[in-house]
Amino acid sequence: MTTTTLAVLVPLLPFLGAAAGLLLGRTAPGLVRPLAVLPTLAALVAAALVAVRQGGGQAIEAHTELTPTGSVPIDLALDIDGFAALVAVLVAFVATCVQIYSTGYLRDDPRYPSYAALVSLFTSAMLLVVYSGDLIVLLVGWEVMGICSYFLVGHYWETPEARAASLKAFVVTKLGDVPFLIGLFALGTDAGSFSIPRVLDAVANGGIDHPTVIALLLLAGVAGKSAQFPLHTWLPDAMAGPTPVSALIHAATMVAAGVYFVARLLPLFEASRAAMVVLAVMAAVTMTGSGLAALAQDDIKRVLAYSTIGQLGYMTGALAVGDRGAAVFHLLSHGAFKALLFLAGGV
Repeated sequence: MTTTTLAVLVPLLPFLGAAAGLLLGRTAPGLVRPLAVLPTLAALVAAALVAVRQGGGQAIEAHTELTPTGSVPIDLALDIDGFAALVAVLVAFVATCVQIYSTGYLRDDPRYPSYAALVSLFTSAMLLVVYSGDLIVLLVGWEVMGICSYFLVGHYWETPEARAASLKAFVVTKLGDVPFLIGLFALGTDAGSFSIPRVLDAVANGGIDHPTVIALLLLAGVAGKSAQFPLHTWLPDAMAGPTPVSALIHAATMVAAGVYFVARLLPLFEASRAAMVVLAVMAAVTMTGSGLAALAQDDIKRVLAYSTIGQLGYMTGALAVGDRGAAVFHLLSHGAFKALLFLAGGV
């Protein structure tokens, strides 16, 4: 099987698992657990094979035009460098652990079939963000994650805390997503393409006319998704959801997406001195504030939530000084230890 085909299967398998789980959840309850675990496990194996074949060498690229737009084209594109390949392995690994753990944690929950399908869809969306070579396709994965988080955080919707937390998570992240969307359109217009390699080429050749405005608009979306100051308030409240959801959101998916996006388009942010200063200040305030806020918590999951905000601050701090390697290394190590902390907290 070619590397490109394997790469396409990585986000596709959890998506198919989610669709099958939603369709068969009530009619064939015996299939729900295999449909939750096996597609995600298969995606993990495929992601590992892609990472081995990529091997830190030349980026794997493939694209096909999605639709003729009449202006800036939108492509279904893959762009997988060593960084993307590693992050995809982390996402698939944590998602597999969460699905296996959830089979026991939510054993008697009547809403388990829809929960498992949403976790699979969430995983598929994050893998789409990681592998996508086109900014509009990346945006689709970005928004699907936001919708899934709303339903997963509000899983216990009988309780007022869960209802309020899911609404807050949705609204606060959307506050960042509106400027993020405008920034993406402005970037595509300036660069003449939504393709990430072409955008980076345009940045390198000085083809972006308004780097500061675009970078600051994009940073608003990043602050919302990665829970950075001042859009960090939704994350501690998101603890109202089931513990495996907390492990998934905090370790490898949703909150990692913003850091991943900045790391992926780091040359664009480096083209604007003002954006790097804003990123550095945001990181410093987030690190300090979350550490102080954690001291006042008496619930283990809220302590871990503030820890997550602080650790993401370290990653954005590394990006603010232009060190992508350090940020990515910490993204991977944090994904491993934070997932373990949350799953242990659930016990």
